[in-house]
Amino acid sequence: MLRNEGPVDRGIRAVIGVIAAIAAFSVGAGSGLGILLLVVAAIMLLTAATGFCPLYRVLGNLNTLGRNRV
Repeated sequence: MLRNEGPVDRGIRAVIGVIAAIAAFSVGAGSGLGILLLVVAAIMLLTAATGFCPLYRVLGNLNTLGRNRV
Protein backbone atom coordinates (compact mmCIF):
# COMPACT_ATOMS: atom_id res chain seq x y z
CA MET A 1 0.00 0.00 0.00
CA LEU A 2 1.45 3.35 -1.02
CA ARG A 3 1.37 6.19 1.44
CA ASN A 4 -0.53 9.26 0.32
CA GLU A 5 -0.34 11.48 3.41
CA GLY A 6 2.47 13.84 4.26
CA PRO A 7 3.74 14.47 7.79
CA VAL A 8 1.66 17.63 8.27
CA ASP A 9 -1.50 15.84 7.12
CA ARG A 10 -0.76 12.93 9.47
CA GLY A 11 -0.13 15.28 12.39
CA ILE A 12 -3.38 17.16 11.81
CA ARG A 13 -5.28 13.88 11.60
CA ALA A 14 -3.73 12.68 14.87
CA VAL A 15 -4.69 15.89 16.66
CA ILE A 16 -8.25 15.76 15.28
CA GLY A 17 -8.48 12.11 16.34
CA VAL A 18 -7.43 12.83 19.90
CA ILE A 19 -9.77 15.84 20.14
CA ALA A 20 -12.67 13.79 18.75
CA ALA A 21 -12.01 11.00 21.26
CA ILE A 22 -11.92 13.44 24.18
CA ALA A 23 -15.11 15.10 22.93
CA ALA A 24 -16.80 11.70 22.59
CA PHE A 25 -16.16 10.86 26.22
CA SER A 26 -17.17 14.38 27.27
CA VAL A 27 -20.63 14.10 25.68
CA GLY A 28 -21.01 10.44 26.65
CA ALA A 29 -19.57 7.65 24.55
CA GLY A 30 -22.91 5.82 24.48
CA SER A 31 -24.86 8.71 23.00
CA GLY A 32 -25.37 9.08 19.27
CA LEU A 33 -22.99 12.02 19.07
CA GLY A 34 -20.45 10.18 21.21
CA ILE A 35 -20.51 7.15 18.93
CA LEU A 36 -20.13 9.36 15.86
CA LEU A 37 -17.15 11.13 17.45
CA LEU A 38 -15.54 7.81 18.36
CA VAL A 39 -15.88 6.63 14.75
CA VAL A 40 -14.31 9.88 13.51
CA ALA A 41 -11.51 9.52 16.07
CA ALA A 42 -10.81 5.92 15.04
CA ILE A 43 -10.69 6.80 11.34
CA MET A 44 -8.45 9.82 11.91
CA LEU A 45 -6.04 7.94 14.18
CA LEU A 46 -5.89 4.91 11.89
CA THR A 47 -5.16 6.95 8.78
CA ALA A 48 -2.59 9.02 10.69
CA ALA A 49 -0.85 5.86 11.89
CA THR A 50 -0.75 4.18 8.47
CA GLY A 51 -0.13 7.25 6.31
CA PHE A 52 -2.80 6.06 3.88
CA CYS A 53 -6.22 7.60 3.28
CA PRO A 54 -8.56 5.51 1.10
CA LEU A 55 -10.74 8.56 0.44
CA TYR A 56 -7.80 10.28 -1.25
CA ARG A 57 -7.59 7.31 -3.63
CA VAL A 58 -11.33 7.52 -4.40
CA LEU A 59 -11.14 11.27 -5.03
CA GLY A 60 -8.63 10.88 -7.82
CA ASN A 61 -5.38 9.70 -6.28
CA LEU A 62 -4.81 12.79 -4.15
CA ASN A 63 -1.45 12.87 -2.46
CA THR A 64 -0.22 15.23 0.27
CA LEU A 65 3.09 13.43 0.53
CA GLY A 66 4.66 15.21 -2.42
CA ARG A 67 5.71 11.93 -4.03
CA ASN A 68 4.73 8.28 -3.67
CA ARG A 69 6.57 6.23 -1.08
CA VAL A 70 6.11 2.62 -0.08
